[in-house]
Amino acid sequence: MISRETIEKIHAAAKIEEVVSDYVTLRKRGANLIGLCPFHNEKTGSFTVSPSKGIYKCFGCGVSGNAIGFIMEIEQCSYVEAIKQLGKKYHIDVEERELTVEEQQRQDNRESMFVVNDFANKWFQEQLWETQEGQAIGLSYFRERGLRDDIICKYQLGYSPEKGNPLAAALKKKGFKEEFITNDVDTKIGVGVVGKSEDGRLYDRFRDRVIFPIFTVSGKPVAFAGRILKKKDNVGKYVNSPDSLIYSKTNELYGLFQAKQSIARTDMCYLVEGQMDVISMHQSGIENVVASGGTALTKPQIRLIQRFTSNITVLYDGDAAGIHAALRGIDMFLEEGFNVKVVLLPDGEDPDSYAQNHDSTEFIQYIKDHQTDFIRFKSALLSKDAGDDPQKRAALIKDITSSIAIIPDMITRQVYIKDSAERLHIAEKVLTTEVINLRRKKAEERAKAKEKEEEQAAVAIPSQQDIPHMPSATLHPEKPKTALERNYYNLLQLVVRYGERPIEVEGTVYSIGDVIIYTLEGDEVAAPLPVYQTIIDEFKRHSKDPGFRAEQFYKFHPDHAVSALAIDMIADRYRMGAPKDETRLGELVTQLLYEIKLTVINQQIEQLEANLKDAQEKGDVNRQMLLLSHHPQLLAQRNEICKRLGNRVINL
Repeated sequence: MISRETIEKIHAAAKIEEVVSDYVTLRKRGANLIGLCPFHNEKTGSFTVSPSKGIYKCFGCGVSGNAIGFIMEIEQCSYVEAIKQLGKKYHIDVEERELTVEEQQRQDNRESMFVVNDFANKWFQEQLWETQEGQAIGLSYFRERGLRDDIICKYQLGYSPEKGNPLAAALKKKGFKEEFITNDVDTKIGVGVVGKSEDGRLYDRFRDRVIFPIFTVSGKPVAFAGRILKKKDNVGKYVNSPDSLIYSKTNELYGLFQAKQSIARTDMCYLVEGQMDVISMHQSGIENVVASGGTALTKPQIRLIQRFTSNITVLYDGDAAGIHAALRGIDMFLEEGFNVKVVLLPDGEDPDSYAQNHDSTEFIQYIKDHQTDFIRFKSALLSKDAGDDPQKRAALIKDITSSIAIIPDMITRQVYIKDSAERLHIAEKVLTTEVINLRRKKAEERAKAKEKEEEQAAVAIPSQQDIPHMPSATLHPEKPKTALERNYYNLLQLVVRYGERPIEVEGTVYSIGDVIIYTLEGDEVAAPLPVYQTIIDEFKRHSKDPGFRAEQFYKFHPDHAVSALAIDMIADRYRMGAPKDETRLGELVTQLLYEIKLTVINQQIEQLEANLKDAQEKGDVNRQMLLLSHHPQLLAQRNEICKRLGNRVINL
């Protein structure tokens, strides 16, 4: 366990706005900052960061937390890993206790894989810069492609030698376990910089290739792409790292780590296909550029960009086959609410070659002069293919309307419908009807899919322990469902926000937390949820500590279930249980305690009446008499509480 002193140092140093800004573009709104939530799909920003409180909360999906919780969530890592990452960011040494076997295993798997990648990344660079072969082949290749040395260093390009298996040998000599340097396709353990033949021999996966490392948004080397320089039969041009616990090619974009600040600053992202396209454009002065890596676009990749901008310009060369394949992926940008532009480069040019022969001013001017919105581009492209063939033109119209139908904004859809009707020479009403039908069909499909998911969830809802390698930070605050849970939530909200504050009860001064907790225990009102009980236990254990402040204590609690719930309670300031007039806290405590007592008594009355009905049906006279003797007492208690709350009294 990491010492409390170290955790407090990191909490004090870690500014929530700085931590979140590494991943999300934030803009000022009053005293807070707001942006698009990185944890769910949204078009309008509801992800709120409060610098004064040191917390974040999404009012769309409900996720909330502090700086440590954010790193756990965004990096999908453990509490200890998040502490270490923030410690490194703020130059704080992190001391920790010996972990449990399970914690150690989970941490070791991920950390070992990142350490292997970090070692391999540095090794590839050493081969490029410090060996005769690397300089003669790898470095010469990059320089022939027009790259400056500073750009080669910035993207940490490397080289893997042609002969032997020196990386495998270096990794083994360093003491790395075979399971982490190879890759198991079933468990996803291992980064796969080294392959393993059927006879058990290890070999360098990227042998005889120049290396393009792929980084996470935060800058960790997560994978590699290796390009061969010599044509060989039955050998692909590129070899890529396999999917693993830390890497999925569908979740990463090449160059995003180097481009994210420029994307946020310019509120624009250029999307290209290959690594050299990115690097050459960056060198020319256009730094807000990323690549899909030659694979079909995915929603996780699109949402990575969406953290920083909703404006995307896609650059194509003249390869018609490639353009048609990419059209399917760009529809997803429209669906996510992006403003999508398309630029077709001159024949024989790609972003790499064009950047090599033009500076950033010329390149950007070309983009401005030749960019067009995606719907018009698609319409022109498909119209050229369809010609005068009626069936092909009908298919074209359906294709265009399918793209328009997925645009979330109604006004934007209508503008495109009008424009496309004119271009395709078809009645606007026809297109409108088709779009409405497509959207209705899509809504029905989503409703059915949601219903199916809910049915499956009802059969078996996995516990946190059932989800492999999933940090607790991925759990949202547990919402109250029953009347008792809501009553308890309201009372604990006061404990979290004002627990240490004094109030007077019958001439004696107590803390608000003590009054609430000991009244609940005296009335034997058990906590309906485990996390509620944890809040109570932690207050009893620490409320007498010097300098204890409930809000600070709970929102920075190491158990993310506790901190997330506490932050949820803190963020919604004017929810029932959090008064606007804090001078009347004593009155509110009394009111909420009576309300929870009323809820418990109502439950007892309902249960007694159900038992009485059961006794009557079974003809158990003795049991009926016993139950009837308790009934007036419960009704009397309920009436007394109703009087105190000013509610209607129930006649006996």
